[in-house]
Amino acid sequence: MRLCSLCSPDSNAQADAPQGEAGAPAPFNALIAQLEQQMPDLQIRHGDVFALANAWAERYDAILAVTPRGERAGVEARLQRIGIRWGMMPGARVTTEFRALGAVDAASAFLRRR
Repeated sequence: MRLCSLCSPDSNAQADAPQGEAGAPAPFNALIAQLEQQMPDLQIRHGDVFALANAWAERYDAILAVTPRGERAGVEARLQRIGIRWGMMPGARVTTEFRALGAVDAASAFLRRR
């Protein structure tokens, strides 16, 4: 099942992914790659939060429908990370680096060494 006929799955993302029958990439990996590529377009095309949430839920359910039971936990975790990144699922989005020591300038570093 394809989510978008215009999107092609990212071959690099599938290199280490679980393999399906006869060594072919598992179908859910291709769908996850397509979903990641589609998210900017989904956000632009769906004007309100409810329409975007509905589009996200449809794709989420479609991916889980083709996922084998043994792989479901890993796929749900991957989808949750995508959902958090795009604001579709609850979770903390980290968009900046947090330094443990704060800013260190040359003058204070010199004084600390003394």
